[in-house]
Amino acid sequence: MTLALRVPEELLARVPAEQRGPGLDRSSVRMLVSRGTAVAHHRFTELSDVLRAGDLLVVNTSPTLAAAVDGTLGHARVVVHFSTRGDGGRWAVELREPDGRGTTRPRAGGPRGSVVALPDGVRLVYEEPLSADGERLWWVRASGDVPALLRAHGRPIRYSYTQRDQPLSAYQTVFALHGHGSDDGAGSAEMPSAARPFTDRVVAELVSRGVQFAPITLHTGVASAESHEPPYGERFEVPEASARLINAARAGGGRVVAVGTTAVRAVESAAGDDGVVRAARGWTELVVTPERGVRVVDGLLTGLHEPEASHLLMLEAIAGREAVSRTYEEALRGLYLWHEFGDVHLILPEEKPDRAHCSSNFA
Repeated sequence: MTLALRVPEELLARVPAEQRGPGLDRSSVRMLVSRGTAVAHHRFTELSDVLRAGDLLVVNTSPTLAAAVDGTLGHARVVVHFSTRGDGGRWAVELREPDGRGTTRPRAGGPRGSVVALPDGVRLVYEEPLSADGERLWWVRASGDVPALLRAHGRPIRYSYTQRDQPLSAYQTVFALHGHGSDDGAGSAEMPSAARPFTDRVVAELVSRGVQFAPITLHTGVASAESHEPPYGERFEVPEASARLINAARAGGGRVVAVGTTAVRAVESAAGDDGVVRAARGWTELVVTPERGVRVVDGLLTGLHEPEASHLLMLEAIAGREAVSRTYEEALRGLYLWHEFGDVHLILPEEKPDRAHCSSNFA
C-alpha cells in the first residue's frame, strides 16, 4: 500500500517529547484514534479512557542496542549498523557513510570477502547478501566480541530527520528488560518505538482500569529509512504466560491491542489457523498483508509511517485501506508528528451502535 500524500519536513519529530518544553515527559504526545473511518483526537495520557477493562496490550520487551559503530573499509571511513544477530558469529549489517547528520547516506556492501575494521580489533568479513533481491544488508562473519564492542563504542542508530544524537536511554522503552541488551547481543537495532510514550504512571493507570499487559519479544533489525522493504527474518518469543493471557482476553470479549508492528508480527507468528496463540520462539519470516489478514490482533498502537512504508500493509490488514487513508489525511491536517519521537495512532475496531452507546455511558 502506498499513500498519495507527502509529509512536510516540519512534521518530522526531531527531538523526544520530553525535550520540547518544560514539564513534558515521554507521554506528552498526541494520539489519533481511528475506529474504521471515524477519527478522534486525544492526548496519549487519555489512553486509559479510550481502552476498556478486559482489553489487553501486547508489548515488546526487546531492548534497543547501541548498534552504530565507526569503522573503516579499506581507506574509507564507514559506519556499521548492526542489524540482526545470526548463528555462529554472524551478523546482518548495513554500511553507511558518515556525514555528521545521523549517518544517513547508505553505502553498498560487499563484495564478498571485503573486510571492515572496527575498534578493539574486531573485523567483519562480508559473506553474502541477506536476501537474494537486495544488497543493502549483508551477512558478515565477526571476529571478536560484538556485544562488548557495542557496549564500549556503539551509539544508537539515528537518521537525518532528528536534530542531534541522543543517549541510548532515549531509545529504551519502559518495557525493555535490559538497558543495553543481553550479554549475547540480543536486542533491537532500532527502538520498538510505539511503546516509547508509556511511562510508569501511564502503565499504573491502565492497570487500575482493568487493562492487562502481555509481554512478548521481537528483536527488530534495521529498517532503512530509504528502502521500505518488507520485513525480513527476525527473532521472536511469545511466552506461555502471555499466550494464555491473550487467549483468555479474547475468550472474555476483550480486545487484543498490539503495541507496535513488532508485537503484531510476533503474536500472529504464534497463532494457529484456529486463532489460538501458543508459546513459540525462533525466527519469523511472517509478513502481515491484507491478503493474509490477522487472526488474533483486534487493534494496533503505532507511530505514523512514511507513505511508502511496507508497514502500511499491516495497518491495512487490521483497519482496511479506506480507514488508513482517511486517518493519514487527518494526521496531516492535524499537524501530527512523524517517526520514533512523534505522535501515535491507535487503531481500534469499529464500535457497534449499542456497544458505543454503552461505552459512552460508562465513561
